[in-house]
Amino acid sequence: MALAGCISNAIAKEKEPQKVAFRLGIDVLEGLKFKYLKGRRVGLLTHPAGVNSRGESSIDVLRRSSSVNLVALYGPEHGIYGDEKANIPVLDRVDRRTGLPVYSLYGKYRKPTPEMLAKIDALVVDLQDVGVRSYTYVSCMRYAMEACFENGVEIIILDRPNPLGGLKVDGPMLDKQFMSYVGAFQVPYVHGLTIGELARMAKETSGSMPIQEKFRKKGLLRIVPMTGWRRSMLWTQTGLKWVATSPYIPDLSAVMGYPMTGLGAQMGGFRHGIGTDYPFRFLSFQGKSIEEVEAAMKARKIPGISFVQKKDKAGKEGLYVKVDNWKLFRPTELSFHMMLQSCAWMKENPFANAGSSKALLFNKHVGSEVWWKSLVAHGEKVNLASFLGVWGKQAKAFQQRSRAFWVYRGI
Repeated sequence: MALAGCISNAIAKEKEPQKVAFRLGIDVLEGLKFKYLKGRRVGLLTHPAGVNSRGESSIDVLRRSSSVNLVALYGPEHGIYGDEKANIPVLDRVDRRTGLPVYSLYGKYRKPTPEMLAKIDALVVDLQDVGVRSYTYVSCMRYAMEACFENGVEIIILDRPNPLGGLKVDGPMLDKQFMSYVGAFQVPYVHGLTIGELARMAKETSGSMPIQEKFRKKGLLRIVPMTGWRRSMLWTQTGLKWVATSPYIPDLSAVMGYPMTGLGAQMGGFRHGIGTDYPFRFLSFQGKSIEEVEAAMKARKIPGISFVQKKDKAGKEGLYVKVDNWKLFRPTELSFHMMLQSCAWMKENPFANAGSSKALLFNKHVGSEVWWKSLVAHGEKVNLASFLGVWGKQAKAFQQRSRAFWVYRGI
């Protein structure tokens, strides 16, 4: 069966994961009897999705080993238990379950301070990413890597799958001027790399991190790779159960939807299903009927996707976005159509009338202000096809360059 067909079937069978010989980085580390951690004081940066292939928390996996001296925990956005709200600072605390100190990397500090690292020799990172540039866990990893390099602490990345696979690359590149916590790597919006490969790229690329080059070059980075993962594999083909990475990414449907609609609902009149049963997959537009939304979206003839009217359990109506053809599907394309439709339906151009702070945040997410300037100047008349062509070429060029940092070569 063709690759596109295999992946399409995998999407259709999200609740029927295939059994494949496969081990996560945490499984490989345990199989090696934690040899990289013996005799060292260890910190762990993780969250609820940081589990082994049996669903056991990496915190518990490390704590129960007599070979590991786990002395501190570090939490990203949403905290180590995933119960903190988005964009809300998290405080340092003592973990009631383990008695270990928990240093928040989404509070007063997002980059570990020297004091936070003073009592450890190695920082282990086990964070599940979703394969999209603006999702903050990879940013948390990069900031932690910088701090470790500057303070002589080894950072050990326990690699995990990119749930969108390692071959799909799409969307605008990030201009260096817009690097931020929602864009810590100069990559396309959908980058096709694992968290370990992103770390390797940053370590081996000059100017990729705002630290002195001597720290980047001398920094101690170890990636513990998965076994059995191939670049064509979506999450469904790993045999793993999805654990919610954040409150709004509870399942694989939301993972797929995040790059499809996240940018498109940031400004304008569209809503993308947050608070419903179908986060990031459930379109509506204030003042427009579901029939009007459906007609407008179908008229745009976006390759690889279709739209179906649905109601969630609470009775709310929306337009569910389906992925029909993985080969034709460009994950970010829908968002830019949503922006143009907002310009067409709203009395005033929502982008032309936004303040500078909203414009900056929007550009940090999109990655470049060229699109923004075109929206402001031309509204619904922007030539989206031209932008898609440029972004497509840039994505292909990036993927070719990024092969130098691939840990996994098998297709």
